[in-house]
Amino acid sequence: METFDTDTVIIGAGVVGLAVGRALALSGQQVFVLERRDHFGEETSSRNSEVIHAGIYYPDDSLKARLCIEGKQRLYEYCRERGVPHRNTGKWIIAAHQGQERALSDILARAGRLEVPLERAGQEQVRRALPAVTASSGLYSPTTGIIDSHALMQSLLADMEGAGGQLVCRSPVERIERQVGAHELLLGGDMPCRLRATRVVNAAGLWAIDLMRRWQGYPSDHIPVPHFARGSYFSYPGQHPFSTLVYPVPEPGGLGVHLTLDLGGQARFGPDVEWVQTPDCRFSENRRDRFADAIRQWWPGLDPARLQPAYAGVRPKLGGPEDGFQDFRIEGPQQHGVDGVVQLLGIESPGLTASLSIAERVRELLA
Repeated sequence: METFDTDTVIIGAGVVGLAVGRALALSGQQVFVLERRDHFGEETSSRNSEVIHAGIYYPDDSLKARLCIEGKQRLYEYCRERGVPHRNTGKWIIAAHQGQERALSDILARAGRLEVPLERAGQEQVRRALPAVTASSGLYSPTTGIIDSHALMQSLLADMEGAGGQLVCRSPVERIERQVGAHELLLGGDMPCRLRATRVVNAAGLWAIDLMRRWQGYPSDHIPVPHFARGSYFSYPGQHPFSTLVYPVPEPGGLGVHLTLDLGGQARFGPDVEWVQTPDCRFSENRRDRFADAIRQWWPGLDPARLQPAYAGVRPKLGGPEDGFQDFRIEGPQQHGVDGVVQLLGIESPGLTASLSIAERVRELLA
């Protein structure tokens, strides 16, 4: 079996893997991005809400908060420079009843500490802004937006390839062996080979922890237990009364069944939270009634018959439903003791928003 040598390998060609590949190629490294599927971005990166998040839901000192806030600015600038389709739509977070007011107050306080713009509105203000919505009060986030995630990934890939990096699809990593000063990857797929690299970035998303288990010489006490949360989405064809995103207060494991828009103005709802044992993206149409009940709490005019199955995605989690908040884990040699390796674990929402900032952090860890 033939063996090739390179500077850097990134495993996983989702939005984060491509952003990392771009950053490292632009810094002058010889980069290969390996993807086990036929094309880039076929898993978590293409099965989400495509929202540019403001950064208001996460603990003050967390990586999710810091990298989302910084990444949001980087992402808006990048989209403007590269012509990536996006829109700064703004977003409402609403309390459907008085019992949810405390949750809004907590979000507002956190946004203040993080210096993220967020505006409190009473019942009458919400009614004027969202006449179709039933709410006791709300928060308006002026920096939230939406993006064409596929166009973003295409642009990141073009930048990486322009700097000499390469994407290699249908190249599953079957095993990694830790060697002196390098790591040797055994690749399957169309052209089985060995690839030896000085630096390896694990951006495999749903499969990142599974990959760590097949890494010979990697310390087992640094391998966490994986958890998975599936979220389903329903589209809502036709006319609707919304021109901005509408979110309920967050729920354990997610942000609640919310209304997002695509760049054509069509509405979709989701995701919900369904804990699963494996990364299974099969759509569960039997969740329609649950969706309708959740949405009608704040939009009584919903026509449930217009909810059409769209898609489902799975989020890689580092904790289960009872474990509370889990931060991104971005671990370099200082954390795990393995030279030339960065592990990206639990990269779920707001991973798309934070992607350019995550990439910069990886570049610094490998500098």
